[in-house]
Amino acid sequence: MADWDIRKLQILRTLRERETVTATAEALHMTPSAVSQQLTNLSRQLGVPLLEARGRRVRLTDAARLVLAQTEPVFEQLERAEAALAAYTEGEAGEVRIGAFATSIPALVVPAVRTLRAMHPGVTVHVREAEAAEAYDLLATGDVDVALSLAASAPSATDPRFTQVPLLADPLALALPPDHPLARAESLTLTDLAAEPWIFGGSGPWSDITRRACESAGFTPHQGHSASGWTAILAMVEAGMGVALVPGMAAARRAGVVMRDLGADGPVRHVTAAVRRGGEAGRAVSRVLEALRGAAGTGGHSGGQAAARIRGHR
Repeated sequence: MADWDIRKLQILRTLRERETVTATAEALHMTPSAVSQQLTNLSRQLGVPLLEARGRRVRLTDAARLVLAQTEPVFEQLERAEAALAAYTEGEAGEVRIGAFATSIPALVVPAVRTLRAMHPGVTVHVREAEAAEAYDLLATGDVDVALSLAASAPSATDPRFTQVPLLADPLALALPPDHPLARAESLTLTDLAAEPWIFGGSGPWSDITRRACESAGFTPHQGHSASGWTAILAMVEAGMGVALVPGMAAARRAGVVMRDLGADGPVRHVTAAVRRGGEAGRAVSRVLEALRGAAGTGGHSGGQAAARIRGHR
């Protein structure tokens, strides 16, 4: 098989366009002798004459024109590759895989993807739902590039494998049945519901968050029922089977459930994004982190904005 040398083919292509060796050398910042030598070597490699003398000039042979006609698609593809690489290095193109827990997907990931489509359409995002703790395992093994998780599930901030990016403090609301005596109370604290049956998962971060919030309020919650999905939890609350803490980011709402804000001093859960150490320097990844921070800041899920949204839903 012939030895196809892209650089030498580029010289031959330029000679076709500029017509003389001297003009070709000037265009490529070479000496005329270097141009002649490269083309002589290419002719030897391909086993066909590429140039023929015409007085003091040279012209391309039919074999040379055939070679260029057949290799023109290669140059076109190289141009495309160069443009794609430039877009990648400038953060305008690339593929980023996100591992995210369920409630963060509609609240943060989807708004971030919409922003990226509008601002950086060359950045493609692939989403994988994962439990809060699992997201870090996927990040460590290279299965995702960005992990959205809860701070309670995050490794130590000194873990050398990851760089963590705080996104927001998500306030927790109380979910009560509409006929509960405290559903319309002027003010409400967790302690007011210390004797109630609580509904939360048997294990995992949400169980830990619920227990920790109640214990910080001075009591250990009695787990009346165990469930991990918000549809099931809110259905049981609506049926009067117990009460529950619900994150502000949880999109699920039921007409038969009253959501009560716990005020500025109420419990929150902290949501973080993480990348493998050094991964934040990647331009496409940095675009995704920027979009996630934007979604966290403008999506109505931080501080008083989220509390106001919850307060407004009865």
